[in-house]
Amino acid sequence: MISGVVAIVGRPNVGKSTIFNRIIGERFSIVLDTPGVTRDRIYAIGEWLTKEFRVIDTGGIQLKDQPFQEEIKAQVEIAIDESDVIIFVVNGREGVTMDDEYIAKMLQRQSKPVILAVNKIDDITLRDNIYEFYTLGIGEPIAVSGVHGIGIGDILDECIKLFDENKENQYPDSIKFSIIGQPNVGKSSIVNALLNQDRVIVSEIAGTTRDAIDTPFIRDNQNYVVIDTAGIRRRGKVYENIEKYSVLRAVSAIERSDVVLFVIDGEEGIREQDKHVAGYAYEAGKPLIIVFNKWDVIEKDEKTINTYTKLIRNEFSFLSHVPIIFVSAKTKQRINDLLPLINEVYDYSLLRIDTSVLNEVVLDAQLLNPAPTFKGKRFRIYYCTQVGVAPPTFILYVNDPELMHFSYKRFIENKLREAFGFDGSLLKIIARKKG
Repeated sequence: MISGVVAIVGRPNVGKSTIFNRIIGERFSIVLDTPGVTRDRIYAIGEWLTKEFRVIDTGGIQLKDQPFQEEIKAQVEIAIDESDVIIFVVNGREGVTMDDEYIAKMLQRQSKPVILAVNKIDDITLRDNIYEFYTLGIGEPIAVSGVHGIGIGDILDECIKLFDENKENQYPDSIKFSIIGQPNVGKSSIVNALLNQDRVIVSEIAGTTRDAIDTPFIRDNQNYVVIDTAGIRRRGKVYENIEKYSVLRAVSAIERSDVVLFVIDGEEGIREQDKHVAGYAYEAGKPLIIVFNKWDVIEKDEKTINTYTKLIRNEFSFLSHVPIIFVSAKTKQRINDLLPLINEVYDYSLLRIDTSVLNEVVLDAQLLNPAPTFKGKRFRIYYCTQVGVAPPTFILYVNDPELMHFSYKRFIENKLREAFGFDGSLLKIIARKKG
Protein backbone atom coordinates (compact mmCIF):
# COMPACT_ATOMS: atom_id res chain seq x y z
CA MET A 1 0.00 0.00 0.00
CA ILE A 2 1.36 3.41 -0.99
CA SER A 3 1.92 5.65 2.06
CA GLY A 4 2.34 8.90 0.14
CA VAL A 5 3.99 10.80 -2.69
CA VAL A 6 7.31 12.66 -2.46
CA ALA A 7 8.49 15.10 -5.14
CA ILE A 8 12.19 15.97 -5.57
CA VAL A 9 12.67 19.55 -6.82
CA GLY A 10 15.56 21.97 -7.26
CA ARG A 11 17.58 23.83 -9.85
CA PRO A 12 19.54 21.90 -12.53
CA ASN A 13 22.63 19.89 -11.68
CA VAL A 14 22.23 19.78 -7.90
CA GLY A 15 21.97 15.97 -7.88
CA LYS A 16 18.19 15.41 -7.81
CA SER A 17 18.33 12.37 -10.08
CA THR A 18 21.20 10.84 -8.09
CA ILE A 19 19.15 11.16 -4.90
CA PHE A 20 16.10 9.79 -6.76
CA ASN A 21 18.10 6.74 -7.87
CA ARG A 22 19.50 6.29 -4.36
CA ILE A 23 15.98 6.32 -2.86
CA ILE A 24 14.49 3.81 -5.29
CA GLY A 25 17.60 1.63 -5.29
CA GLU A 26 18.32 1.54 -9.02
CA ARG A 27 19.61 3.74 -11.83
CA PHE A 28 16.30 4.87 -13.25
CA SER A 29 16.81 8.55 -14.09
CA ILE A 30 19.37 9.78 -16.61
CA VAL A 31 22.34 11.17 -14.67
CA LEU A 32 24.76 13.42 -16.55
CA ASP A 33 26.72 16.54 -15.69
CA THR A 34 24.86 18.52 -18.34
CA PRO A 35 22.29 20.80 -16.65
CA GLY A 36 18.72 20.17 -17.75
CA VAL A 37 19.05 16.52 -18.80
CA THR A 38 16.03 15.58 -16.68
CA ARG A 39 13.27 17.64 -18.26
CA ASP A 40 10.25 15.49 -17.50
CA ARG A 41 8.83 14.12 -14.29
CA ILE A 42 9.88 10.51 -13.70
CA TYR A 43 7.95 8.28 -11.32
CA ALA A 44 8.95 5.21 -9.35
CA ILE A 45 8.20 3.38 -6.11
CA GLY A 46 10.53 3.65 -3.12
CA GLU A 47 10.45 1.75 0.17
CA TRP A 48 11.68 2.65 3.63
CA LEU A 49 10.89 1.10 7.02
CA THR A 50 8.50 -1.38 5.30
CA LYS A 51 6.46 1.48 3.82
CA GLU A 52 6.12 2.07 0.09
CA PHE A 53 5.78 5.53 -1.42
CA ARG A 54 5.79 7.10 -4.86
CA VAL A 55 8.80 9.25 -5.83
CA ILE A 56 8.72 11.97 -8.49
CA ASP A 57 11.93 13.26 -10.07
CA THR A 58 11.55 16.62 -11.81
CA GLY A 59 13.43 18.81 -14.22
CA GLY A 60 15.52 21.63 -12.72
CA ILE A 61 14.26 25.21 -12.44
CA GLN A 62 16.53 28.17 -13.14
CA LEU A 63 16.05 31.87 -13.74
CA LYS A 64 18.20 32.08 -16.89
CA ASP A 65 16.31 31.98 -20.16
CA GLN A 66 17.10 28.36 -20.99
CA PRO A 67 15.27 25.98 -23.36
CA PHE A 68 12.34 24.18 -21.74
CA GLN A 69 12.30 26.42 -18.64
CA GLU A 70 8.55 27.10 -18.87
CA GLU A 71 7.87 23.41 -19.36
CA ILE A 72 10.13 22.49 -16.44
CA LYS A 73 8.46 25.06 -14.21
CA ALA A 74 5.05 23.63 -15.14
CA GLN A 75 6.27 20.11 -14.41
CA VAL A 76 7.57 21.13 -10.98
CA GLU A 77 4.30 22.93 -10.17
CA ILE A 78 2.41 19.76 -11.06
CA ALA A 79 4.75 17.63 -8.94
CA ILE A 80 4.35 20.02 -6.01
CA ASP A 81 0.57 19.93 -6.35
CA GLU A 82 0.61 16.14 -6.58
CA SER A 83 2.94 15.39 -3.67
CA ASP A 84 2.45 14.94 0.05
CA VAL A 85 6.07 15.84 0.86
CA ILE A 86 8.65 17.84 -1.13
CA ILE A 87 12.43 17.29 -1.00
CA PHE A 88 14.12 20.54 -2.06
CA VAL A 89 17.67 19.74 -3.18
CA VAL A 90 20.43 22.37 -3.18
CA ASN A 91 24.15 22.15 -3.92
CA GLY A 92 26.20 22.41 -0.70
CA ARG A 93 29.43 23.06 -2.65
CA GLU A 94 28.08 26.11 -4.48
CA GLY A 95 26.09 27.83 -1.74
CA VAL A 96 22.77 29.66 -2.09
CA THR A 97 22.01 30.92 -5.60
CA MET A 98 19.31 33.19 -7.02
CA ASP A 99 17.67 30.10 -8.52
CA ASP A 100 17.54 28.48 -5.05
CA GLU A 101 15.88 31.61 -3.66
CA TYR A 102 13.36 31.63 -6.51
CA ILE A 103 12.42 28.00 -5.89
CA ALA A 104 12.23 28.58 -2.13
CA LYS A 105 9.66 31.34 -2.73
CA MET A 106 7.65 28.95 -4.94
CA LEU A 107 7.66 26.38 -2.15
CA GLN A 108 6.76 28.90 0.55
CA ARG A 109 3.58 29.79 -1.37
CA GLN A 110 2.17 26.29 -0.96
CA SER A 111 1.16 24.32 2.14
CA LYS A 112 3.06 21.05 1.57
CA PRO A 113 5.85 20.12 4.04
CA VAL A 114 9.34 20.66 2.61
CA ILE A 115 12.58 18.85 3.51
CA LEU A 116 15.70 20.85 2.64
CA ALA A 117 18.45 18.48 1.43
CA VAL A 118 21.91 20.05 1.05
CA ASN A 119 23.57 17.68 -1.40
CA LYS A 120 27.23 16.99 -2.22
CA ILE A 121 28.34 17.13 1.44
CA ASP A 122 30.64 14.18 0.87
CA ASP A 123 32.85 14.51 3.96
CA ILE A 124 32.80 16.11 7.39
CA THR A 125 34.95 19.08 6.31
CA LEU A 126 32.07 20.36 4.18
CA ARG A 127 29.39 20.03 6.87
CA ASP A 128 29.51 23.69 7.92
CA ASN A 129 28.38 24.59 4.38
CA ILE A 130 24.80 23.70 5.28
CA TYR A 131 24.25 26.66 7.63
CA GLU A 132 24.11 29.20 4.79
CA PHE A 133 20.89 27.52 3.57
CA TYR A 134 18.94 28.59 6.67
CA THR A 135 18.56 31.91 4.81
CA LEU A 136 16.13 30.24 2.38
CA GLY A 137 13.49 30.14 5.13
CA ILE A 138 12.55 26.54 4.34
CA GLY A 139 13.58 24.97 7.63
CA GLU A 140 16.47 22.96 9.01
CA PRO A 141 18.90 21.82 6.28
CA ILE A 142 19.93 18.14 6.21
CA ALA A 143 23.43 17.30 4.92
CA VAL A 144 23.35 14.56 2.29
CA SER A 145 25.44 12.96 -0.42
CA GLY A 146 23.45 11.30 -3.17
CA VAL A 147 26.59 9.71 -4.58
CA HIS A 148 27.66 8.10 -1.27
CA GLY A 149 24.22 7.66 0.33
CA ILE A 150 25.06 9.90 3.30
CA GLY A 151 21.95 11.39 4.97
CA ILE A 152 19.45 9.65 2.67
CA GLY A 153 18.09 7.65 5.63
CA ASP A 154 17.55 10.89 7.57
CA ILE A 155 15.52 12.32 4.70
CA LEU A 156 13.43 9.18 4.37
CA ASP A 157 12.80 9.01 8.14
CA GLU A 158 11.37 12.51 7.91
CA CYS A 159 9.27 11.61 4.84
CA ILE A 160 7.70 8.61 6.62
CA LYS A 161 6.93 10.72 9.69
CA LEU A 162 5.25 13.37 7.53
CA PHE A 163 3.27 10.75 5.58
CA ASP A 164 1.93 9.32 8.84
CA GLU A 165 1.00 12.77 10.17
CA ASN A 166 -0.79 13.59 6.92
CA LYS A 167 -2.70 10.29 6.91
CA GLU A 168 -3.88 10.74 10.49
CA ASN A 169 -5.61 14.00 9.62
CA GLN A 170 -7.13 13.01 6.29
CA TYR A 171 -10.82 12.09 6.24
CA PRO A 172 -11.16 10.09 9.48
CA ASP A 173 -14.04 7.57 9.62
CA SER A 174 -14.74 7.98 5.89
CA ILE A 175 -15.02 5.46 3.09
CA LYS A 176 -12.92 6.87 0.23
CA PHE A 177 -13.85 5.74 -3.26
CA SER A 178 -12.44 6.81 -6.61
CA ILE A 179 -14.12 6.73 -10.00
CA ILE A 180 -11.83 5.70 -12.86
CA GLY A 181 -12.25 5.02 -16.56
CA GLN A 182 -11.46 6.32 -20.00
CA PRO A 183 -12.32 9.92 -20.87
CA ASN A 184 -15.99 10.68 -21.44
CA VAL A 185 -17.42 7.47 -19.98
CA GLY A 186 -19.52 9.52 -17.55
CA LYS A 187 -17.44 9.59 -14.38
CA SER A 188 -18.29 13.18 -13.55
CA SER A 189 -21.96 12.60 -14.35
CA ILE A 190 -22.01 9.71 -11.87
CA VAL A 191 -20.47 11.98 -9.21
CA ASN A 192 -23.10 14.63 -9.90
CA ALA A 193 -25.90 12.07 -9.77
CA LEU A 194 -24.62 10.72 -6.44
CA LEU A 195 -24.34 14.20 -4.95
CA ASN A 196 -27.46 15.61 -6.64
CA GLN A 197 -25.59 18.66 -7.86
CA ASP A 198 -23.50 19.80 -10.83
CA ARG A 199 -20.21 19.81 -8.96
CA VAL A 200 -17.76 19.10 -11.77
CA ILE A 201 -17.63 20.10 -15.41
CA VAL A 202 -19.59 17.72 -17.63
CA SER A 203 -19.31 17.99 -21.41
CA GLU A 204 -19.10 15.83 -24.49
CA ILE A 205 -15.41 16.68 -24.93
CA ALA A 206 -13.21 13.77 -23.88
CA GLY A 207 -10.86 14.65 -21.04
CA THR A 208 -12.77 17.67 -19.69
CA THR A 209 -11.97 16.65 -16.12
CA ARG A 210 -8.22 17.20 -15.85
CA ASP A 211 -7.64 16.71 -12.15
CA ALA A 212 -8.58 14.49 -9.23
CA ILE A 213 -11.08 16.27 -6.98
CA ASP A 214 -11.99 15.14 -3.45
CA THR A 215 -15.55 15.71 -2.25
CA PRO A 216 -16.50 14.64 1.29
CA PHE A 217 -20.21 14.00 1.96
CA ILE A 218 -22.47 12.17 4.40
CA ARG A 219 -25.25 9.72 3.52
CA ASP A 220 -27.25 7.68 6.06
CA ASN A 221 -24.84 8.65 8.86
CA GLN A 222 -21.83 7.32 6.92
CA ASN A 223 -18.97 9.62 5.89
CA TYR A 224 -17.72 9.26 2.32
CA VAL A 225 -15.11 10.93 0.13
CA VAL A 226 -15.53 10.60 -3.62
CA ILE A 227 -12.36 11.09 -5.65
CA ASP A 228 -13.23 12.03 -9.23
CA THR A 229 -10.34 11.50 -11.64
CA ALA A 230 -9.34 12.55 -15.11
CA GLY A 231 -9.74 9.90 -17.79
CA ILE A 232 -6.95 7.41 -18.41
CA ARG A 233 -5.84 7.10 -22.03
CA ARG A 234 -3.71 4.42 -23.64
CA ARG A 235 -0.06 4.92 -22.72
CA GLY A 236 1.02 5.09 -26.35
CA LYS A 237 -1.25 8.08 -26.88
CA VAL A 238 -0.15 10.02 -23.82
CA TYR A 239 1.59 12.78 -25.73
CA GLU A 240 0.98 15.85 -23.62
CA ASN A 241 2.49 16.38 -20.19
CA ILE A 242 -1.00 17.14 -18.93
CA GLU A 243 -2.11 13.68 -20.03
CA LYS A 244 0.79 12.04 -18.22
CA TYR A 245 -0.33 14.03 -15.20
CA SER A 246 -3.90 12.75 -15.62
CA VAL A 247 -2.75 9.13 -15.64
CA LEU A 248 -0.63 9.57 -12.54
CA ARG A 249 -3.40 11.43 -10.72
CA ALA A 250 -5.74 8.55 -11.49
CA VAL A 251 -3.18 6.07 -10.14
CA SER A 252 -2.66 8.23 -7.04
CA ALA A 253 -6.44 8.42 -6.55
CA ILE A 254 -6.65 4.61 -6.74
CA GLU A 255 -3.92 4.27 -4.14
CA ARG A 256 -5.75 6.63 -1.76
CA SER A 257 -9.06 4.81 -2.19
CA ASP A 258 -10.76 2.19 -0.07
CA VAL A 259 -12.94 1.16 -3.03
CA VAL A 260 -12.57 1.83 -6.77
CA LEU A 261 -15.47 2.24 -9.22
CA PHE A 262 -14.36 1.29 -12.73
CA VAL A 263 -16.71 2.85 -15.29
CA ILE A 264 -17.43 1.38 -18.74
CA ASP A 265 -19.20 3.41 -21.42
CA GLY A 266 -22.38 1.56 -22.41
CA GLU A 267 -22.66 3.60 -25.59
CA GLU A 268 -19.13 2.86 -26.82
CA GLY A 269 -19.02 -0.67 -25.43
CA ILE A 270 -15.97 -2.44 -24.00
CA ARG A 271 -12.69 -1.29 -25.52
CA GLU A 272 -9.28 -2.90 -25.26
CA GLN A 273 -7.97 -0.01 -23.19
CA ASP A 274 -10.63 -0.67 -20.55
CA LYS A 275 -8.68 -3.75 -19.47
CA HIS A 276 -5.56 -1.64 -18.89
CA VAL A 277 -7.56 0.92 -16.90
CA ALA A 278 -9.10 -1.77 -14.68
CA GLY A 279 -5.64 -3.31 -14.34
CA TYR A 280 -4.40 -0.24 -12.45
CA ALA A 281 -6.89 -0.91 -9.65
CA TYR A 282 -6.33 -4.67 -9.75
CA GLU A 283 -2.54 -4.28 -9.50
CA ALA A 284 -2.99 -1.92 -6.54
CA GLY A 285 -4.99 -4.65 -4.76
CA LYS A 286 -7.99 -2.38 -4.30
CA PRO A 287 -11.60 -3.55 -3.90
CA LEU A 288 -13.32 -2.96 -7.22
CA ILE A 289 -16.83 -2.48 -8.62
CA ILE A 290 -17.56 -2.49 -12.36
CA VAL A 291 -20.04 0.27 -13.22
CA PHE A 292 -21.59 -0.09 -16.67
CA ASN A 293 -22.86 3.44 -17.37
CA LYS A 294 -25.29 4.83 -19.99
CA TRP A 295 -27.60 1.84 -19.53
CA ASP A 296 -30.43 4.07 -20.79
CA VAL A 297 -29.07 3.95 -24.38
CA ILE A 298 -29.08 0.14 -24.54
CA GLU A 299 -32.01 -1.60 -26.23
CA LYS A 300 -33.20 -4.12 -23.66
CA ASP A 301 -35.26 -7.25 -23.19
CA GLU A 302 -35.49 -9.73 -20.30
CA LYS A 303 -32.11 -11.28 -21.22
CA THR A 304 -30.09 -8.08 -21.72
CA ILE A 305 -28.51 -7.89 -18.25
CA ASN A 306 -27.46 -11.56 -18.40
CA THR A 307 -26.05 -11.05 -21.89
CA TYR A 308 -23.96 -8.04 -20.88
CA THR A 309 -22.88 -9.69 -17.63
CA LYS A 310 -21.50 -12.67 -19.57
CA LEU A 311 -19.78 -10.31 -22.01
CA ILE A 312 -18.09 -8.39 -19.19
CA ARG A 313 -17.07 -11.60 -17.42
CA ASN A 314 -15.52 -12.91 -20.65
CA GLU A 315 -13.63 -9.68 -21.36
CA PHE A 316 -12.49 -9.18 -17.76
CA SER A 317 -11.78 -12.77 -16.70
CA PHE A 318 -9.27 -11.53 -14.11
CA LEU A 319 -12.14 -9.68 -12.35
CA SER A 320 -14.46 -12.65 -11.83
CA HIS A 321 -14.75 -11.69 -8.13
CA VAL A 322 -15.92 -8.15 -8.88
CA PRO A 323 -19.62 -7.14 -8.69
CA ILE A 324 -21.18 -5.48 -11.74
CA ILE A 325 -23.86 -2.79 -11.63
CA PHE A 326 -25.71 -1.31 -14.64
CA VAL A 327 -26.53 2.38 -14.16
CA SER A 328 -27.52 5.52 -15.98
CA ALA A 329 -26.10 8.74 -14.59
CA LYS A 330 -28.45 10.61 -16.93
CA THR A 331 -31.69 9.04 -15.66
CA LYS A 332 -30.22 8.11 -12.23
CA GLN A 333 -31.22 4.48 -12.74
CA ARG A 334 -29.65 2.38 -9.93
CA ILE A 335 -27.49 5.32 -8.81
CA ASN A 336 -28.95 4.91 -5.32
CA ASP A 337 -27.70 1.30 -5.30
CA LEU A 338 -24.06 2.40 -5.65
CA LEU A 339 -23.40 3.46 -2.05
CA PRO A 340 -24.85 0.28 -0.46
CA LEU A 341 -22.68 -1.74 -2.88
CA ILE A 342 -19.62 0.35 -1.97
CA ASN A 343 -20.36 -0.31 1.73
CA GLU A 344 -20.63 -4.05 1.10
CA VAL A 345 -17.40 -4.29 -0.88
CA TYR A 346 -15.59 -2.11 1.67
CA ASP A 347 -16.76 -4.35 4.55
CA TYR A 348 -15.59 -7.47 2.71
CA SER A 349 -12.13 -5.94 2.23
CA LEU A 350 -11.82 -5.58 6.03
CA LEU A 351 -13.35 -8.94 6.90
CA ARG A 352 -11.33 -11.07 9.32
CA ILE A 353 -12.08 -14.77 9.59
CA ASP A 354 -11.67 -16.67 12.86
CA THR A 355 -8.66 -18.99 12.52
CA SER A 356 -10.54 -22.14 13.50
CA VAL A 357 -13.33 -21.45 10.98
CA LEU A 358 -10.80 -20.60 8.28
CA ASN A 359 -8.89 -23.84 8.82
CA GLU A 360 -12.10 -25.86 8.74
CA VAL A 361 -12.90 -24.48 5.27
CA VAL A 362 -9.36 -24.87 3.88
CA LEU A 363 -8.81 -28.38 5.22
CA ASP A 364 -12.28 -29.51 4.06
CA ALA A 365 -11.41 -28.16 0.60
CA GLN A 366 -8.18 -30.16 0.64
CA LEU A 367 -10.03 -33.35 1.62
CA LEU A 368 -12.63 -32.75 -1.09
CA ASN A 369 -10.01 -32.19 -3.77
CA PRO A 370 -6.43 -33.19 -2.85
CA ALA A 371 -3.71 -31.56 -4.89
CA PRO A 372 -2.31 -33.75 -7.69
CA THR A 373 1.13 -35.29 -7.26
CA PHE A 374 4.10 -33.61 -8.91
CA LYS A 375 7.39 -35.51 -9.32
CA GLY A 376 6.15 -38.06 -6.83
CA LYS A 377 5.21 -35.43 -4.21
CA ARG A 378 1.78 -34.14 -3.22
CA PHE A 379 1.19 -30.54 -2.12
CA ARG A 380 -0.22 -30.54 1.42
CA ILE A 381 -1.66 -27.70 3.52
CA TYR A 382 -1.18 -28.12 7.28
CA TYR A 383 -2.54 -24.84 8.58
CA CYS A 384 -3.93 -21.48 7.41
CA THR A 385 -4.04 -18.08 9.05
CA GLN A 386 -5.22 -14.63 7.99
CA VAL A 387 -2.49 -12.03 8.43
CA GLY A 388 -4.02 -8.91 6.90
CA VAL A 389 -6.96 -7.06 5.42
CA ALA A 390 -7.45 -4.60 2.53
CA PRO A 391 -6.70 -6.84 0.71
CA PRO A 392 -7.50 -9.93 2.80
CA THR A 393 -4.21 -11.83 3.04
CA PHE A 394 -3.76 -15.48 4.02
CA ILE A 395 -0.72 -17.62 4.70
CA LEU A 396 -0.86 -21.35 4.01
CA TYR A 397 1.71 -23.36 5.97
CA VAL A 398 2.58 -26.25 3.65
CA ASN A 399 5.02 -29.08 3.05
CA ASP A 400 6.64 -27.43 0.00
CA PRO A 401 5.59 -24.03 -1.45
CA GLU A 402 7.07 -24.99 -4.85
CA LEU A 403 4.40 -27.68 -5.23
CA MET A 404 1.47 -25.21 -5.12
CA HIS A 405 0.23 -24.98 -8.72
CA PHE A 406 -1.61 -21.76 -9.63
CA SER A 407 -4.75 -23.80 -10.44
CA TYR A 408 -4.82 -25.25 -6.92
CA LYS A 409 -4.25 -21.81 -5.45
CA ARG A 410 -7.26 -20.62 -7.46
CA PHE A 411 -9.27 -23.59 -6.14
CA ILE A 412 -8.50 -22.59 -2.53
CA GLU A 413 -9.37 -18.97 -3.34
CA ASN A 414 -12.73 -20.03 -4.80
CA LYS A 415 -13.51 -22.06 -1.69
CA LEU A 416 -12.73 -19.05 0.51
CA ARG A 417 -15.06 -16.91 -1.61
CA GLU A 418 -17.82 -19.53 -1.47
CA ALA A 419 -17.59 -19.62 2.31
CA PHE A 420 -17.03 -15.96 3.16
CA GLY A 421 -17.87 -13.80 0.13
CA PHE A 422 -15.07 -11.24 -0.25
CA ASP A 423 -16.96 -9.73 -3.21
CA GLY A 424 -14.83 -7.14 -5.01
CA SER A 425 -11.66 -7.88 -3.03
CA LEU A 426 -8.45 -9.33 -4.37
CA LEU A 427 -7.35 -12.21 -2.12
CA LYS A 428 -3.63 -12.64 -1.46
CA ILE A 429 -2.68 -16.25 -0.72
CA ILE A 430 0.93 -16.96 0.25
CA ALA A 431 2.40 -20.44 0.72
CA ARG A 432 5.13 -20.92 3.33
CA LYS A 433 7.00 -24.01 4.37
CA LYS A 434 5.90 -25.24 7.76
CA GLY A 435 8.76 -24.77 10.22
